[in-house]
Amino acid sequence: MPRFFPKFTLILVAVALAGGCTARRGAPVVDRTAETKSAPSKPGVAAKPAPKPGDARPEFYTVRKGDTLYSIALDHGLDYRELAQLNGITDPGVIRVDQQLRLRLAGSAATTAPVKTAPGVQGRPIGEAPSAVAGDNVKTQPKAVRAPYSDQTYAQMSGAKPEPAKPDEGEDSVNWGWPARGKIVSTYNDSANLKGIGIAGKAGQPVLASAPGRVIFSGTGIRGFGKLIVIKHNNTYLSVYGHNNELLVKEGQNVTKGQKIAEMGSTDTDQVKLHFEIRRFGKPVDPAKYLPPT
Repeated sequence: MPRFFPKFTLILVAVALAGGCTARRGAPVVDRTAETKSAPSKPGVAAKPAPKPGDARPEFYTVRKGDTLYSIALDHGLDYRELAQLNGITDPGVIRVDQQLRLRLAGSAATTAPVKTAPGVQGRPIGEAPSAVAGDNVKTQPKAVRAPYSDQTYAQMSGAKPEPAKPDEGEDSVNWGWPARGKIVSTYNDSANLKGIGIAGKAGQPVLASAPGRVIFSGTGIRGFGKLIVIKHNNTYLSVYGHNNELLVKEGQNVTKGQKIAEMGSTDTDQVKLHFEIRRFGKPVDPAKYLPPT
């Protein structure tokens, strides 16, 4: 028995040493969930920016009591002519409650080829309210066709020269400027239904185009805005100028940034002021986030 004691002792010592080495080399515990959440970006590779919200406009809209074709178009960032032609409407002053209006084409891109000539879309002088009865004073220009609307189609029908496409045009290409000088008497508040800003001033004071674009509405017919101008800047943004006393531009006219488009007034409000909005896909956004510092 004593002869085997040294060997047994050596075995015990070897096991103890091996156990000690194993304890010292224990693998660290890693929280893979936390690692995934806070994994650092690779050197030289920029983090991917968060995507901006896109166009969430529905394909159809159901007409409600109090709606007009003009207000529906404004609320969805459209030219009312575009909306009328897309739905085969020959008199913009006549729509009915529960009527389904198409706001955009489903699927493929629009084509500009006219299919069938229809009676003309009703025209009206600046400041004249639209007719409520179909067929009253319907004019023959510009002609309406049952074809998807585009700026090129409208230009062809109205005789205007089409605007050249701008390959880099996008929502970030709008260079905004202040539409008038004066004291800010109301600010944007979505919860309080204040969808723009109010700029107080004097009667007849110049109202300027906040950015270059095309006038898609000039007149009355949208309740609460008085004499109104709406400018389309690109496929994303519109600007709105309300309560004017005099309107100096016509529908379809191209304007430049800083161009005088109206004179400040108090139509449909209790004081002389400009109501100004910026709309993204028809939805009002806070102008203070877009306009330069005063």
